[in-house]
Amino acid sequence: MMHFDPMVPFKYWDALLIGLWMSVRLTLICLALGIALGFLTSQARRSRLMPLRAFATFYVELFRGTPVLIQLFWIFYCLPLLLGFEPGNFASAVVALTLYAGAITSETFRASLKSIPREQYDTCRALGITGMNLALWVVLPQALLRAIPTLLSNAVALFKESALISAVGMADLMFIGSSISNRTGRPVEMLTAIAVIYFAVAFPLTRVVGRIEARILRRLAV
Repeated sequence: MMHFDPMVPFKYWDALLIGLWMSVRLTLICLALGIALGFLTSQARRSRLMPLRAFATFYVELFRGTPVLIQLFWIFYCLPLLLGFEPGNFASAVVALTLYAGAITSETFRASLKSIPREQYDTCRALGITGMNLALWVVLPQALLRAIPTLLSNAVALFKESALISAVGMADLMFIGSSISNRTGRPVEMLTAIAVIYFAVAFPLTRVVGRIEARILRRLAV
């Protein structure tokens, strides 16, 4: 029986770091795009135009109510049939994770927007601040401040969900770790190392979320 050797992953630390960088880079890209998409979607769900509001609601419920892996497979395998060309695994991963991030951050922004006092909207309208200026310079800064803790939690969730991109051949941390385990016949050591790396990145972020949330609550005097 093969014994557990914790030193095995250290022989491939450079390859694992390359995979980790791919996971982090993809997470940052999709998070930035997802935050922008989520804010626009939250505004669309508050729109007076019923078709726009219905479409935004359908999008959010669809991507929140279906597994991310299914979304990734559909975009990677089915979307090329509709577009007539293959966007590639990186583009497919970015699209899938961005749409997912946009859906969950939309709910984050919707909750934070509700916490903004109605009097501020009335004051802005009285001063002639409406439309895009109201959204960008008054609503967005306050919504971001209130949403920061949840957005950071969404970032942690997105980082963990990014492990799914290995299913479409992306050379992320999970893909490289699995490839090494298959080649070396050391799945226990490699999968344990992958779990430790994900935990080492995600756990400090969750602690930061708690501290930031406490500071924001004190600042807002909630």
